[in-house]
Amino acid sequence: MRRNPFDELEDVLDRVTRQVEEGMNAGTGFPVPGSVAVDVVDAGKEYVVTADLPGYDTDEIDLTLSEGVLRLDASREEDVSVEEAHYLRRERTRRSVDRRIRLPEPVEEESVTAGYEDGVLTVRLPKVDEGEDSKHIDIE
Repeated sequence: MRRNPFDELEDVLDRVTRQVEEGMNAGTGFPVPGSVAVDVVDAGKEYVVTADLPGYDTDEIDLTLSEGVLRLDASREEDVSVEEAHYLRRERTRRSVDRRIRLPEPVEEESVTAGYEDGVLTVRLPKVDEGEDSKHIDIE
């Protein structure tokens, strides 16, 4: 029996999608330009997001949370004095990175904290408690 050619195309697209997702999520596969590697950990009562941002100052990092999406933007300005230099090799250029991370559950936006040490940004996002305001609904 002959195989449907659209099945083959679908297999190829699935494989490419997996490789791109691996590049974005696991640091393997295709590198994603302008992106930054992150880890997102479910630590029980909070999510902990860590991102490698070596060479950035805290004032070059913009971190926002809106509608369940953590947005990380970082832009490193080029040193004006080096523009006149005669480079033999130049690999460390001005670089901007950004990343959007959708959180699986609501978080206490007022209680989010962030720290930056040795080029690693750590964001702690406490989950919303199911306090007395919420009511469990039984299904009959």
